[in-house]
Amino acid sequence: MNRTQVNTLNDIRLSLNKNNVNDVNLYFQDEARFGLMNHLGKYLTASGVKPIVTYQHIFKTTYLYGSYSPINGDSFVWEINGVDTTIFEAYLKEFSLYKPKEFKIVVIDNAGFHSTKNIDIPENIYLLRIPPYNPELNPCEQIWQYIKNRFKNQRFESMSSLREWLCEMVKKMDNQTIKSITGNHHYLKAFYAAFKN
Repeated sequence: MNRTQVNTLNDIRLSLNKNNVNDVNLYFQDEARFGLMNHLGKYLTASGVKPIVTYQHIFKTTYLYGSYSPINGDSFVWEINGVDTTIFEAYLKEFSLYKPKEFKIVVIDNAGFHSTKNIDIPENIYLLRIPPYNPELNPCEQIWQYIKNRFKNQRFESMSSLREWLCEMVKKMDNQTIKSITGNHHYLKAFYAAFKN
């Protein structure tokens, strides 16, 4: 986190209406695509034994929109087919209704559909952008990697079976797992300096 972003966190703290906010939380937000075309990965087998994995080449996909907190391991995840500004705006609206008295500082990347020029951003959400072309600055990328590592070598017969698997995978990720994956010390240090004094 750079000096400007740290100053932004301090500005947010000073501008909060304490009557409307019970708590402040930091989230990392991103989207990931999952589909019926399976992805092959390494398999551990006995020496000389070649693993057999069925492969299918079907271009049907869905997306997970997720926000994950390194502070308390909280998460808010949507599964929806598509990425565009309208869907992003609807996601933010629903996210704002989740714990409505919580002020959410949401770190996002610079995807084109994250444009905020013509959308309504809920009052309890502040979008904090990372610099362009720096996906490594968004720990939500590691969440997707965690899920995709378990997605490899699996074959789903239908979109409904894929959706069921994704739902179960998201539910299995407890707060400690999320904190361990997203707990970037630069963000945590800046957040605690601004909000936990």
